[in-house]
Amino acid sequence: MGIILAIDAGTTGVRALAVNESGKILSESYKEFTQYFPQPGWVEHDPEEIWNSVQSVMSQVVASLKQPVVAIGITNQRETVVVWDRVTSLPLHRALVWQDRRTASRCEELEKDGLRSAVRTSTGLIIDPYFSATKIEWIMNRIGRSQKKIAIGTIDSWLIWKLTGGRVHATDASNASRTMLFNIKNLSWEPDLLTYFGVTESSLPDVRPSNGDFGVTSKDATCGANIPIRGIAGDQQSSLFGHAAFSIGDAKNTYGTGSFVLMNVGDKVPEPVDGLLSTVAWLLDTPKGTEPTYALEGSIFSTGATVQWLRDGLGIISEASELEGLALQCSHTGDVFIVPAFVGLGSPWWDPFARGTLIGLTRGTGKPEIARAAIESMVYQTRDVTEAMEVASGSKIRSLRVDGGASVMNLLLQLQADQLQAPVLRPLSKEVTALGAAYLAGLSIGIWNSLDDISANWKLDIEVSPEKAKSFCDTNHARWLQAVDRSRGWAPK
Repeated sequence: MGIILAIDAGTTGVRALAVNESGKILSESYKEFTQYFPQPGWVEHDPEEIWNSVQSVMSQVVASLKQPVVAIGITNQRETVVVWDRVTSLPLHRALVWQDRRTASRCEELEKDGLRSAVRTSTGLIIDPYFSATKIEWIMNRIGRSQKKIAIGTIDSWLIWKLTGGRVHATDASNASRTMLFNIKNLSWEPDLLTYFGVTESSLPDVRPSNGDFGVTSKDATCGANIPIRGIAGDQQSSLFGHAAFSIGDAKNTYGTGSFVLMNVGDKVPEPVDGLLSTVAWLLDTPKGTEPTYALEGSIFSTGATVQWLRDGLGIISEASELEGLALQCSHTGDVFIVPAFVGLGSPWWDPFARGTLIGLTRGTGKPEIARAAIESMVYQTRDVTEAMEVASGSKIRSLRVDGGASVMNLLLQLQADQLQAPVLRPLSKEVTALGAAYLAGLSIGIWNSLDDISANWKLDIEVSPEKAKSFCDTNHARWLQAVDRSRGWAPK
């Protein structure tokens, strides 16, 4: 039936995967790209380097295939903003990454101006530098160009533009819902917010269903020409789709550069919940018309980024794969906690002025204790988010499906099950995010005819049940919350 080529354009690297009709990954290629940190709290990417990296991994995967590529699906880091010239197709500034906090003071101004209610009501988001709107405003103020010749988009839009040779400027509803400019109720750009941030709608991408038509590849694409692009979703929504979380209450966590807990809440926009976001999970083009699915989301900014810091910043490990083995050299941290607020805290705190904290050190603290504290920080942050979701939904989470790089650690899964007092399920495939994009593309062209067909592809690898008593876990979590308190509001305003 042909191959779906899935492009997973992540925060630290890009991956291309060849997926068949059984959801099996036949080939894949990965390439990291440069992270730029011009000032504390600033994070940038080179859009051209991302594009060149995508070209590289696509060519390697396609060269290994014996079957033709029949469609492309793209999933991407969300909120990251690219601004480029429509004539030259060249970026006008480095991309501002979702982690970037340079607009924190601007967000405080917006709060004082009373914009919170309008943003919350129409977009489902809160005012935070995490989202795209203030990043767009910052770039536009910096470059001072007329918007007539400018295209603005997230990474998916940038890649669609490049793959189609500049013929298509589009995004899907899941990515649009992360810009702080998109009304998730009527599924269109919000005029009042566009006016407030000085953005013309003509510079923004056309918003299409997640399994919609995004054009075909040009002759310059290394995957080959005239391949339809048919599946687009932000990485966390794509992961939810890849987990076949199609029923209300289904939840997942992706342990990536950050961690993102999403819960399917059906076809109605949920009421605003303190500490959580409401977002478009996906918008499907169906025989009945376009049908939205919404999600509650808790966004955790630093999990895999914490592992990178241990590796590249402190040199405690030389490879990420060493972390679990090092952590297992001790049975507890000795009351040491890492609060990885390197770029502030996300859900449920939303404190852009929090900063990373390593607390509880004694002369007996060694590398194993710090390694274990790093893993525990992922676990505690996930508990904080799921507890907020439980309050919002009025019911306890039944189980948590997991994916992402850190989910390979059985220690992490056991600690997570203990803290949640609920089973944690890891699927056989670790590339659930990319599979979500592949499934959307395949659903569009008929490789899969229904969501049930996709559900049949999800296979369990391991289910981990709680072992520790709730009282024990609650005591440790209470100490974690004390450490969080000490990290908050640290950066000067």
